[in-house]
Amino acid sequence: MLLERERELGRLAAALSAAREGDSSVILLSGPLGIGRTALLRELPRAVCTADVRVLRANAAPMERDFVFGVVRQLLDSLLSGATETERNRWAQRSDRAIRLMLGADDPPTVHPPSEAVFEECLHGLRSLLADASENAPLLILVDDLQWVDLPSLRWLADVAGWLRGLRVVLVCTLRDGDGGTGHALVPRIASAATETLRLAPLSPDATRAMIRERCDAAGHEEYVRACHEVSRGNPLFLTSLLLGMEAQGHPPTAEHAERVRTLRPAGLRERLASHLRTRPRAVRDVAVAIAAFGGHGDPALIRKLAGLDAPGFGAARRALREAGLLADTLQPRFIHRVVQDAVESTLSVAERERRHAAAADLLYTNGRPAEQVADHLMAVTGTVRPWAATVLRAAAEYAIRQGEPERAARYLRRVLLSHRDQGETRARLLVELAIAEGLFDHEACRRHIVQAVPLLTTPEDRAAAVLRIPPPLLGAAHSSCPELLLSASEGLGPPAERDGPARELGLRLEARLRHYGHENPGELASAMERLRGLGDEPALDSAAERELLAVLLFSGTLTGRLPAADAARAAGRILEREPAVPGRAHTVLPLVVATLFAAESVDVVSSWLSSEHQNRRQNTAGADAVLLFAERAFVLVSQSKPTLAREYVERALAMADADWREVSTMILSSVVLELRDPALSEQVLARAGRRRLAGLALTASLRILQASVDAQRGLRAQALESLLTCGRQLGASGWRNSALFPWRPQAIGLYQRVGDSSSALRLADEELVWARAWGAPAALVRALRLKGRLQGAQGVPLLREAVTVLRDSSFELELARTLVLLGRQLGSGAEAEAVLREAGTLAAACGAPWLVERAEHGLGAPAEPRTAILTRSERKVITLVSRGFTNQEIADEFGVSSRAVEKHLTNSYRKLGISGRHELADALPA
Repeated sequence: MLLERERELGRLAAALSAAREGDSSVILLSGPLGIGRTALLRELPRAVCTADVRVLRANAAPMERDFVFGVVRQLLDSLLSGATETERNRWAQRSDRAIRLMLGADDPPTVHPPSEAVFEECLHGLRSLLADASENAPLLILVDDLQWVDLPSLRWLADVAGWLRGLRVVLVCTLRDGDGGTGHALVPRIASAATETLRLAPLSPDATRAMIRERCDAAGHEEYVRACHEVSRGNPLFLTSLLLGMEAQGHPPTAEHAERVRTLRPAGLRERLASHLRTRPRAVRDVAVAIAAFGGHGDPALIRKLAGLDAPGFGAARRALREAGLLADTLQPRFIHRVVQDAVESTLSVAERERRHAAAADLLYTNGRPAEQVADHLMAVTGTVRPWAATVLRAAAEYAIRQGEPERAARYLRRVLLSHRDQGETRARLLVELAIAEGLFDHEACRRHIVQAVPLLTTPEDRAAAVLRIPPPLLGAAHSSCPELLLSASEGLGPPAERDGPARELGLRLEARLRHYGHENPGELASAMERLRGLGDEPALDSAAERELLAVLLFSGTLTGRLPAADAARAAGRILEREPAVPGRAHTVLPLVVATLFAAESVDVVSSWLSSEHQNRRQNTAGADAVLLFAERAFVLVSQSKPTLAREYVERALAMADADWREVSTMILSSVVLELRDPALSEQVLARAGRRRLAGLALTASLRILQASVDAQRGLRAQALESLLTCGRQLGASGWRNSALFPWRPQAIGLYQRVGDSSSALRLADEELVWARAWGAPAALVRALRLKGRLQGAQGVPLLREAVTVLRDSSFELELARTLVLLGRQLGSGAEAEAVLREAGTLAAACGAPWLVERAEHGLGAPAEPRTAILTRSERKVITLVSRGFTNQEIADEFGVSSRAVEKHLTNSYRKLGISGRHELADALPA
């Protein structure tokens, strides 16, 4: 498929027209590697030639440069195959060497060039033959890759370029940019003798779009087209390789695959580039290898030293690479694409690659470059005896951790350990450094290396500090050896009463960790409450260890519900006042403080603290920190009656494919999607959490409650109820009573009511109300009052009035609106009921809850217009299936469309209905 070559075809057609009048010409087609010179030469006869034009073709190749007159023989073969019987007979009567070459009767030597006399005789015969062949029809001579033409044929082409005047011949040769000096000196001579040079330009975005349509049999999305054009830079070879690679992987030209285009490194393109590089001069290859060795970190001076060239030689080689289209036009040499570096490296043996990296490491180190740049080259060498290598790798590991790349840091430190076999304190400190890095992504490896390091450390303080490097699984199951390590380290510090200074700090942190490991043991939780009471009303929070211990004790009180919400919120708020909101807190106990504040409904405190965290971040979050931040922000927003924004943060967390979902993050996200009541979103969270082996009661309970919610919305009420009751029994056995963290009772009450078991529902409602009064958080108490008030019908009005009174002085306006709607309906008719429902409608409208406004208006007797009338027919079909519990993909399969089209219909429907998602759809639809 020839695109955007109309200018070149027009010039070549004009040259042929002039040749018919005896005005011959030499035309050179040039451009970088892969620009399409050969394709244009191949299509040229079909595009511009008429029946009377005789076409002679020859393709030069580097492996055939020693084949004497090889290109001439190809041209003569073309001439002979297209000749008439009369011409063949006439030429057969001649006896010169040119005819013998054509007929294969004279095979010149293939290694040594012919003598000057033989060569001159051939030239004379070829001149005569061309003149004879062009007498009746113009000749179009096409020679591809001029730089690889054998020397005798090259001399003939140079001779032809000088004596074409008066003949009807157009000679078209292709020459790749940067290759003018790779062959004989005759190559630039022929190029300079060309009457016209046509340099092929890159393809435009429109041409890229057309090629995508041709290759993929479908129109490409604009984002996909843009990605293809940016990566290929309009080079047809690069673009074709990208499209073939995407097709081989089964990726259609859609927007979601645009990013894949930007990261693809096609194997076919790599091999083509490697083949090209192998034919380049030694200096050009050495510069390419040096650029690849530095991997983008080398300036021209260092690259020149590694390549072993002087300044002029380096400049010429660099210019050749840039002209070939392999280098970006930047101050520091950079390949245009990572696949070019792959191609360069594939031309080297393993030993050659190691020697280059070792030399690059030495150059970077002696020139004072950052440790992380030197470390990458040290890692590419199998063994290193450099005395400074360990220092550089440790410094690079420290930098990698600060940059949020613990896996890279661990690789550096493992290399240091391989070369350090002494079983002493130095090795112990290396193991601890490695464990610190592994603690951010592999807890088991971290624990294992700490276990190895502890016996090698000489002081109790060092052993205690090492053990504390094992990150606590905040709500998950710990390895059985962890409590033993902590207890042993604590005993090594001496009696608690005799500790002071650093030993006291370490002891408090060890105590905090030990107490938290017992968070599923009712006896340990009771002991934690006694310890909390012993700290007094205003526990000391001057040190990090004191804050860590208090955080654990507060969360223990929150789990059991034995600590009033107001007290828990006040103490947790004091901790946040002294703890900076900085990256890395996903691996500390601070998430427990946030969970305590959420349970106590101190959302404003968390919101303010998270805002300060956002200001403290100098770069985007990543990994476990990002998931935790998104989860916390989503919970704040859903508590502030902003479900649409909360959903966006949940989706952002789900979009992080490789991020680490820690225990607290999973629990918070489960609570958010439970409040959003969106089965599809809930299933995504459940599927994502299920990818990891998450253990521990907190996680299993959160996910079981979420799964029960999904089952209930699917109509599986009995299954959901049984799951909730099992969950409740497990929580009760551990002494966990807090419904704010694990709301199994409110869901079970609703399900009991739906299956007609009012007595069981009322029993659970009584339990929930007793707990809520003891806990004392306003929203939790109001929900408990509302649940029991609904069950008791008219007798529940006093409970609903109490709920309204509780909420009057709070910021939970949406909860107040819900309670007022229920109170108005329970009151029946009358002025008070009407006033209550009007207030509820006003509050619901202010909170952006149109479905709740409709409930209030329905209670007032106002006629409700069918809101679905504003939807299109397709939108009504989609939301009908959504309301029946179908997923987006199931709906797409039902209608034979893409899931993206379903998402678009849903988005439009939500906007028209004034709702935020699936959880509000049931209230927006007619019965």
